[in-house]
Amino acid sequence: MDGRLRRAGPADTAALSLVAGATFLQTFAGILEGADIVAHVARNSSAEAFARYIAAGATATLAEAAAGGAPIGYTLLTVPDLPVAPLDGDIELKRIYVLAGAHGSGLGPALMARAIEDARRAGHARMLLGVYGENHRARRFYEKQGFAVVGTRRFLVGATLHDDLIYGRAL
Repeated sequence: MDGRLRRAGPADTAALSLVAGATFLQTFAGILEGADIVAHVARNSSAEAFARYIAAGATATLAEAAAGGAPIGYTLLTVPDLPVAPLDGDIELKRIYVLAGAHGSGLGPALMARAIEDARRAGHARMLLGVYGENHRARRFYEKQGFAVVGTRRFLVGATLHDDLIYGRAL
């Protein structure tokens, strides 16, 4: 992995927002409607949205390029907000994204390992996440990381509903 991981805090919300918007666009351009992507990112990936997550106790990890420290990936762990029967000790991996230029570098697995380590350290027993059902690349990644489908949901992106899978993994 050619970068470093560090805990993100309130001073990092602009960096989180930047990489969130860029990675969401890279992932879903040509799959989702452009207007829906713009609306979704504006609502859910603004610096203010990340400030709210962090203020509410979310754990964010920022991946930065080794040269120059530019943000290139991140994770966000939150209280679960998924339509599955909750278990004591659940945590949601609300976001895990890496810029396309860092794909294949080991950054994704490093971010996942850090998220799992953080969740275990905080006493959580199961990690949940939602993924767009047609995002086969992400689904393969999650399955390689030990996740299995535990449910489904309809997820609103902009003005369009999409079918998501909910994955879970014991920690």
